[in-house]
Amino acid sequence: MPAENIDTIMFAPCGMNCKVCYKHCYHKQPCAGCLSSDKGKPEHCRKCKIKDCIKDKRISYCFECSDYPCKLINNLEKSYNKRYQASLMDNSEYVLQHGLEVFVEKQKEQYTCSKCSGIISIHDRECSECQEKMK
Repeated sequence: MPAENIDTIMFAPCGMNCKVCYKHCYHKQPCAGCLSSDKGKPEHCRKCKIKDCIKDKRISYCFECSDYPCKLINNLEKSYNKRYQASLMDNSEYVLQHGLEVFVEKQKEQYTCSKCSGIISIHDRECSECQEKMK
């Protein structure tokens, strides 16, 4: 799937860009993002406590919550910092400062394969199309 398909609807409540998730990149029936139905979602996304929390609070994004950052977000942030050298909280802050559309354009630049224009997964740094490993 070409990186130009990265869209604003794929910005998850926690700050993750679902389009660059390895499960989305390689799933035969990709999910429609956290704010949509559970169709095509991996189990860990279907059971996500963060997604349930924002539904209960009737907000779209965690950064809209008065308790932000909560324990759930802090734990996820630590995991992404350590495992993927990425910050979901920085993503959310960028969206707050510059808007979702500007964030998505920045993500397209960052996660587009220079070899074939596929999407590079944040989790394994591999292109969805040519399987080239990125550094």
